[in-house]
Amino acid sequence: MTKILVSACLLGLCCRYDGKEKADERVLKLLKRDDIQLVPVCPEQLGGMETPRLPSERRGEAVVNNAGEDVTRHYKKGAAQALKTARLYGCKAAILKERSPSCGKGRIYDGTFSGTLTEGDGVTAKLLMDHGIQVFGESEAEFGSICGG
Repeated sequence: MTKILVSACLLGLCCRYDGKEKADERVLKLLKRDDIQLVPVCPEQLGGMETPRLPSERRGEAVVNNAGEDVTRHYKKGAAQALKTARLYGCKAAILKERSPSCGKGRIYDGTFSGTLTEGDGVTAKLLMDHGIQVFGESEAEFGSICGG
């Protein structure tokens, strides 16, 4: 059985910064497969942050919320817990929420809270990739290759 770490908000859990969910039909379809086990995580919650919480964005290596508070320690703690969860379950891949300061891969918001995207990875996405776990965003059709099509 293929085990895949997945952002809990993509499964419809209300854990986003705004207290809402962001269910994704492509990810939800994987729940119906007998050969796949999805392991939901919310790194921000694992890092001790409340839901709802102020929006945050990466500024270089730091993560700050829109009130100017440095919340990097929460993001690092949550990333470490997500990695631990992936290892506990034997996940070799993850499907994470795009553009998130925690889960985004390749493109994230630039730290100005203006909706501008820049190249970069979220804290959790980067840590997982640094430890050999494949990371896919929810729109990447290629994640089908990790689960047999």
